[in-house]
Amino acid sequence: MIPILLTIAFLGYFSIIFESSIRINKTITSILTGSLCWVVYAVFYEGSQAEISEQLLVHFGEIAGLLIFLLGAMTIVELIDLHKGFSVITNRIRTKSVLKLLWIVGLITFVISALLDNLATAIIMITLLRKLMPKSETRMVLAGIVVIAANAGGAFSPIGDITTTLLWIGGQVSALGIGKALFLPSLMCLLVPLLIASSRMKGFTILRVQLSMAEVIKEEKMRGSLSVFLAGVFGLVMVPVIKSVTGLPPFIGVLIALAFVSLVSIIYHRKKTQEIKDKFSVAYALTKVDVSSILYFMGILLLVYVLQDVQILSQLSQFLQQNLPNNQVMIIAIGVLSSIVDNGSLVAATQGMFPISEFPIDNSLWEFIALCAGTGGSMLIIGSAAGIAVMEKEKMTFLWYLKKITPLAISGYVAGILTYLLISYLGG
Repeated sequence: MIPILLTIAFLGYFSIIFESSIRINKTITSILTGSLCWVVYAVFYEGSQAEISEQLLVHFGEIAGLLIFLLGAMTIVELIDLHKGFSVITNRIRTKSVLKLLWIVGLITFVISALLDNLATAIIMITLLRKLMPKSETRMVLAGIVVIAANAGGAFSPIGDITTTLLWIGGQVSALGIGKALFLPSLMCLLVPLLIASSRMKGFTILRVQLSMAEVIKEEKMRGSLSVFLAGVFGLVMVPVIKSVTGLPPFIGVLIALAFVSLVSIIYHRKKTQEIKDKFSVAYALTKVDVSSILYFMGILLLVYVLQDVQILSQLSQFLQQNLPNNQVMIIAIGVLSSIVDNGSLVAATQGMFPISEFPIDNSLWEFIALCAGTGGSMLIIGSAAGIAVMEKEKMTFLWYLKKITPLAISGYVAGILTYLLISYLGG
């Protein structure tokens, strides 16, 4: 049975990695791979079929919680976007200094990514840059910084990146714990690339024609941009608070947040025509949500759970621990690998490799995994959802990113790791 499972898993991962070459959507591949592995497990299992079904239902309960959480969070982001809520920030960026623009874009991306998620943040900031200035080498470099900043900002937030979300929902890290441990290392992952890039960014840029502040404020009032933006940020920030206070799964908090944002939108547009109301509704926002990525993680987690149940992941963990100097070297390697392989699937695999009984909540192992897997994807343009989004929107080539941005991302990755290790050494 195990050789068959490993063959299916290998072929599945291979197909996901080379999705663009074989032209099969990775969502279809992950769902098929995860489902087939459970079928093989059921066929060769020596016990009763009822036991297999019970195991699957228990695991799927956990998977469903993650899927609902992602669906709710993505819908909130889309609702904010429908109201042009992010323009509350982006419309106020008016400097013509390339150097100032570099730092403003980098730091704003870092902050927003922690509050939302790195993919949505990258799309928002690239849309801003496209409206702000014509395509040029400068805009391409700024777009590269957006990738680094989005991934760095998501690494220390339980709702900022799929890696930390998986670990948070899985009970490996707490919202407060991961924030305290990784904020400074994550910030260093951005600050070092910014400092290096600053030496190249000189002079001024020609900004596109922008609306006057009076027109901006008028448009924001018409759409309810500020109200919905503040409601969305408040709702998402309250998600970890609700989990900490009640102990309930995070999807409860995100559903409350979604209802709250929707109510704010309904109240704001209550006197308008039904046609206008429909354009700002949850139903319309749901049509914008990337459901494909949600289903992708469902397939990945189905695969991980079956490999965990047949002890393949625990055996892999033992092999790595016996053949590598320590867990830190392995995790750094996972971070590098995340620039090629989806970081969410890598983190899901490590959750199955290391039992929480041996590595309890907020253990340094989980924190280090979140840091390395979350920021390592910046080293290649294909290494993160944020990078792929930027590549598509900016028509950025793999080789250009490798030459111009990868050295910056590597410097940030190393700086973040050294900062975390130094803090751990001084603290303990």
